[in-house]
Amino acid sequence: MSDQKIYYKHWPKSVPKEVNIPNKTLVDFFEDSVKTYPNNAITHFMGFELTYIQLQDIVYRVATKLTELGIKKGECVAIHFTNNPAFVAYYYGILKIGAVVTTISPLFKSLEIKRQLNDSEAKVYIGWEGFNSMVDPIIDQTGVKHTFYSNLGPYLSSDPMAKPEYSAGGGEPTFEDILRETKPNPPDIKITQDDVAMLQYTGGTTGYPKGAILTHGSIVSNAFQAESWFPEKELGTEVLLAALPFYHIYMGFMMNIAIHCGWKLACVFNPREAHEVLEVIEAARVTFFPGVAALYNNLNNYEGIEKHDLSYIKYCVSSAGPLPDEIGKRFEELTGAKLRNAYGLTEMSPLVTANPFEGVFKNDTIGMPVPNTDIKICDPEGNTLGINEVGELVVRGPQMMKGYYKREKETNDTIKDGWLWTGDLALMDEDGYFVIKDRLKNLIKYKGHSVYPAEVEDLLYHNEVIEECGVIGIIDDDGNENIKAFVVLKEEFKGKISDQDIIDWAKENMGFDKYPRYVEFIEELPKTIVGKVLHRELRDIEKQK
Repeated sequence: MSDQKIYYKHWPKSVPKEVNIPNKTLVDFFEDSVKTYPNNAITHFMGFELTYIQLQDIVYRVATKLTELGIKKGECVAIHFTNNPAFVAYYYGILKIGAVVTTISPLFKSLEIKRQLNDSEAKVYIGWEGFNSMVDPIIDQTGVKHTFYSNLGPYLSSDPMAKPEYSAGGGEPTFEDILRETKPNPPDIKITQDDVAMLQYTGGTTGYPKGAILTHGSIVSNAFQAESWFPEKELGTEVLLAALPFYHIYMGFMMNIAIHCGWKLACVFNPREAHEVLEVIEAARVTFFPGVAALYNNLNNYEGIEKHDLSYIKYCVSSAGPLPDEIGKRFEELTGAKLRNAYGLTEMSPLVTANPFEGVFKNDTIGMPVPNTDIKICDPEGNTLGINEVGELVVRGPQMMKGYYKREKETNDTIKDGWLWTGDLALMDEDGYFVIKDRLKNLIKYKGHSVYPAEVEDLLYHNEVIEECGVIGIIDDDGNENIKAFVVLKEEFKGKISDQDIIDWAKENMGFDKYPRYVEFIEELPKTIVGKVLHRELRDIEKQK
């Protein structure tokens, strides 16, 4: 046993060290489950449920319509939704014809939406009608040829494709109206594991949004790796809580697992409202609960939580940041479930490590590698380090991305000799469990969201009053990480613009997870000789206060 694989001494007995990855695609995942569980509910949304066979009808209509529009295999289609059955149907409908999905955050504002549509070269945009005020002003500045808006009303019924009893009349037809007139006759497109399934946008290790190229093979591999980690799962019977957003790699990954296993997806419309999360958990009898520490903590602190029946929950996986021990223990006490911490990144589809559900677990660590995944801790020269030595976390496995879309340099900087350099500093302890010691120096974690200063700065530069800016993470009065911008105003605006003016502008033009809550004016930013902002020195300025 090598020093780098000493975790095998604590390896869970029911989990194989290597799993077989069948030659399946995501389309196979869906269609196989339709054949096996045709009458099982696939979604639970606002009290209404759709079966696998019902959703397949919508999936095939989507695939047929996209084909009629001239969308070819390998072309990109953007979807822009909160959690609901439409997202699931449109996702698989796009994949059915071999097209590529890119998912847009519901938190995005116009500038961010435009940037992703252009970078992904999306040919079609399909989104919730509530986003039209942000999309309409910029859609002509993109390469999108066809724009459709969805009304979620049809999904508040037992048959979304049934002709509505009443019609408001007038206005543009919704995407659902169009699908009703489309026959579910998709073409037979050959899709392989090597074909691209998604352009999943991430700041990666540099902070600027890039599309991680995820193939059917990489996503399918990660699903099989993850499924092996749950020894007591039951095919066709579990209910997975979809409180985290589907557009995010974490929940998209869990969605694919649920579909492959024939489970039900219990969709939460607004996960910030604890009472809504609890209502869905109880109504759908949720058994699997993927989340983040803030979500579990919100429920822990909900008044009257003890009166709710959470006894069906078996497994919980926390990711996207540390899981404080007191939060995990409290939630386990409330539910009787097993809550474990895990680690992943978009470039790995995303799961890399997890704490085991059997045997020894350490939730102050990110656990051990899932099957078929190799990890090492390296110094900057690429030398493998020993136990408790801090270096960069370097990983590989069949779930790894092909690269960043149209970004060869960033790809080569991240993937070297078949290994992906995560940019996270970590160590391996004496039991083989991995511990994240620090994130990328500039990465900010705001309420579980990864916030990349380079992206926020780029958006701030769209404000005409700003000469220069630098963004860092700070600890606010509540002890949480928050977002602060240091701003140099243009001369003509000095004394005329307040910090609140900048905050208000940012709130209007950036997603909830990105806009700076704090702004400080500064005469000059610390920079390197080649003009790069020294975020480390900005952090030092903040610490001196």
